Amino acid sequence: MNKYIADTMALILRLERRKMPVNARNKFEQAEKGQVEILIPAIVFAELAYLSERNKIDINLADAKNYLDMYSFINEHSLTFESVKCAFLIDDIPELHDRLIAAAGKELNAEIITNDPVIEHSKHIRTIWK
Repeated sequence: MNKYIADTMALILRLERRKMPVNARNKFEQAEKGQVEILIPAIVFAELAYLSERNKIDINLADAKNYLDMYSFINEHSLTFESVKCAFLIDDIPELHDRLIAAAGKELNAEIITNDPVIEHSKHIRTIWK
């Protein structure tokens, strides 16, 4: 089964039912139907909680948990020692949180659902958005 990694903005847009490009939206719809798996790095939940706490987004951590509970093919990807080690092999993404998200993609050889141009231009991973 194909696996994909969702970054913070991709998850927020999906949970808030905001507009997304067709390719990104299709991956979420496929996962919701059990056709592919989407993994969400633990750091994404931390970023989502932080943005919610600051009233920058309309959803919160409970909304993310409910979404995961609703769909068995959308799951958390834990932050492990290997994930951190992999993140520091990614030398073209300067921001730590983004590196950890990219590391999940690199570890699993999975495309990352992201609209972040820095992640999109990394030579270490593949992305989906448009």
